[in-house]
Amino acid sequence: MAESASVSKPLSDVRVLDFTRVLAGPFATSLLADLGADVVKVEPPQGDDYRHIGPFQDGESVLFQLINRNKHSLALDLKRADARALVRKLAASADVVVENFRPGVAVRLGIGYETLAADNPRLVYASISGFGQEGPDRDRPAFDLVAQALSGLMALTGDPAGPPTKVGESIGDLAAGLYCSWAILAALHERDRTGRGRAVDVALVDSLVSLLPTAFAQWMVGRHPARTGNRHPLSTPFAAYPARDGHLVICVLNSAQFAGLAQCVGAAELAQDPRYATDELRTEHEPALRGIIETWLADRSVAGAVAELAAAGVPVAPVTDAAAVFGGDYVRHRELISGIQHPRLGQLPVLEQPVHFRGLARGGQRPAPDLGADAEQVIARWLTVPHSEARALMAGAAGMQRP
Repeated sequence: MAESASVSKPLSDVRVLDFTRVLAGPFATSLLADLGADVVKVEPPQGDDYRHIGPFQDGESVLFQLINRNKHSLALDLKRADARALVRKLAASADVVVENFRPGVAVRLGIGYETLAADNPRLVYASISGFGQEGPDRDRPAFDLVAQALSGLMALTGDPAGPPTKVGESIGDLAAGLYCSWAILAALHERDRTGRGRAVDVALVDSLVSLLPTAFAQWMVGRHPARTGNRHPLSTPFAAYPARDGHLVICVLNSAQFAGLAQCVGAAELAQDPRYATDELRTEHEPALRGIIETWLADRSVAGAVAELAAAGVPVAPVTDAAAVFGGDYVRHRELISGIQHPRLGQLPVLEQPVHFRGLARGGQRPAPDLGADAEQVIARWLTVPHSEARALMAGAAGMQRP
């Protein structure tokens, strides 16, 4: 089916009032905005912290641009009664509110779920925090690294002879953002059936714990999950290996793949060796298999070894530098990067959300908004009032003299 830029995006009728900052919440709402949701980012007068975090280009945070694409900005001091009153008006016409204040802060500001849902029972209200809205740790501050440390993920990552190692991205923030966007869509679907919204509670630590099924399966049967470096804890050979000029990964899960590997390394008899008859037995004898594979790879290039193994039906890939990935053919063919035209920075590359919707054109993204740039337009559109009244409401909320 041919893609059409004129086709409405899946969330084009959804309004999102976004109180989030930094990464987890803004990532969640960026996924909604990519699919057409009208996302209004409510920022404090000094702006989201990520406006001030690099890397920078001509004074603009490109990280903020990336995570806040396709949104509108409203700058409000929520300590002001007029600002909170305006927020309640906006929330009354919203479908979704997303916040990542410390638990209890939204309630103290008068914009908690119970207050806003009393005005708008159809509201879906999503809260993101480090440890959840309830429980003994709810008041603890948390960043991604704290979540990685407390979830068990960091203890499982790294060389067994070395220290625990963080994942190379802010995976706790990103996982929570993904779960939040998923939960919002589930709650909106439920609302279509029941007519009522609900509150959604997403925690960074919870999100990472849920991403440990392999470790949990080991724990279920009495094993102690531990770091195994660049190899799989249960399957062999399923690991990264050094070649002459770099590293590659080899992933063998069944007998046919193992036979193909054995043929490649010049030891076809291994496929009939009872020590390697099952995945579990291969893992038991992992050191011996690793030695055979590494000896075979020692005088081979990564590209040559990958070609040989792939031809034999063995799942294999070179370990590729991130910069090479971003600039490579795969990303280009899958349209994972598109461009936005920024009024000051010119053409900027941005990551697309990864899902392809048949018949829906990719690209056409808007840059992240300047702080407070969309106040009048948002208020007029959401509250269905003249622009003069929108200006007056915004002036009162900002503590300025009314026009």
